[in-house]
Amino acid sequence: MPVLDILGILDILPHRYPFLLLDRIEELEEKRIVATKSVTFNEPFFNGHFPGNPVMPGVLIVEAMAQAAGVLVLGPMPDRKRKAVFLVKIEEASFRRPVRPGDQLKIEVTLLHGRPTRARMKGVAMVEGEMAAEAIVMCVLRDAAEGEGPAGS
Repeated sequence: MPVLDILGILDILPHRYPFLLLDRIEELEEKRIVATKSVTFNEPFFNGHFPGNPVMPGVLIVEAMAQAAGVLVLGPMPDRKRKAVFLVKIEEASFRRPVRPGDQLKIEVTLLHGRPTRARMKGVAMVEGEMAAEAIVMCVLRDAAEGEGPAGS
């Protein structure tokens, strides 16, 4: 049973189709989160990346890490509807294997350093126990502007 299903994720993140890249949250601790993304052939990016050889773009794998980081940061906040999380830095991104339709991407994000308005986190994306990608992401927390959703990256 997931800790958060898609409805719980939608309550925390402002992302919507086709840009929401998480399907469920499997584990959620104070400094760690594990999320999953089921990669299907009907993802819009597969039309052009690449015809006849579909591969999930690495930048979207990192975006999935950033979205998981957003859930980790915003999830426990009682006033999260008034906050926004922005991805501000990506370090040491490495891509080890292609992610293809039919794969289930397991994303683990762990807090390395955190302050009230800034967090540096390590993200790892796995497919069937094999590392697909890893990166260090930095996010900042700000008050959401009028009409802006609770989080963004």
